[in-house]
Amino acid sequence: MRVATTLSVLVLGAGAIGHAVMTSLDTGISRVDPFRDMKNRPEAGHGMNLLLVGTDGRDRITKDEKDKYRLGGAPCHCTDTIMLVHISRDRERASVVSLPRDSYAEVPAHTDQNSGERHQAHPVKLNAAYAEGGPALTVRTVEQMTKVKIDHYLEVDFTSFMKTVDALGGVKVCTTRPMKDKYTGLDLAAGSHELDGGQALQYVRSRSVDGASDLGRMQRQQRFLAALIKQATGSGILLNPMRFRTVAATMLGSVRADKGFGADEMFALGRAMRGFSAASSEFTSVPLGTMGPVKGIGSAVKWDTAKAERLFRMIREDKPLAAHRRATPGATLVDVAPQQIRVQVYNGTREDGLGRKVDTALRSTGFLTTRTPLNGTATDVARTFVSYDPRWDRSARSLATALRGCELRPTKGQGQTLRVTAGADYRGVAPVRARDARQGEFGAVTGDQVTCP
Repeated sequence: MRVATTLSVLVLGAGAIGHAVMTSLDTGISRVDPFRDMKNRPEAGHGMNLLLVGTDGRDRITKDEKDKYRLGGAPCHCTDTIMLVHISRDRERASVVSLPRDSYAEVPAHTDQNSGERHQAHPVKLNAAYAEGGPALTVRTVEQMTKVKIDHYLEVDFTSFMKTVDALGGVKVCTTRPMKDKYTGLDLAAGSHELDGGQALQYVRSRSVDGASDLGRMQRQQRFLAALIKQATGSGILLNPMRFRTVAATMLGSVRADKGFGADEMFALGRAMRGFSAASSEFTSVPLGTMGPVKGIGSAVKWDTAKAERLFRMIREDKPLAAHRRATPGATLVDVAPQQIRVQVYNGTREDGLGRKVDTALRSTGFLTTRTPLNGTATDVARTFVSYDPRWDRSARSLATALRGCELRPTKGQGQTLRVTAGADYRGVAPVRARDARQGEFGAVTGDQVTCP
């Protein structure tokens, strides 16, 4: 939400009235100096890099809102969300990389902002850097971990989230299965939903709708970001000065930014991004390695060093992280992306080349076929069927959606690879896509691929 609203502010700059609106909003932004006395910083790359930090801020929510949206507990005075946003040099692409708040990090030597004590470099969870040293230590830690020079810092209290979504008139999200979280109160049936501010907060905060915990939550936050960008850029809000000012003032009223990111900078960047849309954005998370307890800091996740280095090198070199292609028109939404499903094809008929035909059709739709179809044990199969290990039932249902009319046959112990036996009834493969059709080494996805059709 913070990224999307910030990008929406930038996209406005289409004329003098845009500059006037931005200048008036600039006066409401609180300023911070996260780059004070920083030395030995990474070399500047191409494009612009912003560090987006969301703080807890539940101490600013009313008691009624706390009760309704289950926001009990004390604020942690730490970072709830950390994202690195790269705006390409040509201003035609925004790459958003989520940095897990429980990432293992080593903060450089610093003075504790609470006690005034001098600390040597030591390990922490990434979100604790803010608690110990505020914005400056957070920027130093992220730069040290990524080797990416941060040009601007934006910090938003997530309590303004609900009002911002409501000012936009709500945001549409789609789910392929029911989503329910007893901790946040989220309760959505499968299908499309227009979320108001409170429901949107539940959606992006939920960690218990599946087994993915914080990682699943980051993906939902990214999907919501894409949906919000689509709403902001496609609904005419950016061309309506009065409505835009209401939305932007709601968001920027709780923003803290570095002193160098003012109205003139926002306006210049906005003019260059006039054609921005959901398809112009891409999302991923830093590649992870091991997860588990770490002595002294508790449960944490460690980055995959080699993959993370390649990812942030691409950011420095201003390269896209995802293949920028539009979602397949008319594709049916499924729970698991075809790119994540391994398939072995068998020919269950006497028709020469049927196995190859099915393998090619499935692969062109995105499924990870073996490219080596085999002959089945029977040659008189009338109805195409999919045999699958029950542990991969969601993948099996997604594959069955592409092979309309096929039969599903659970087979314990088969493993992750699904088996398709083509029968005489085979009539082709229907296009499918998933909310998380993530691509390439870094699992990146473009905004238009994860929004509602």
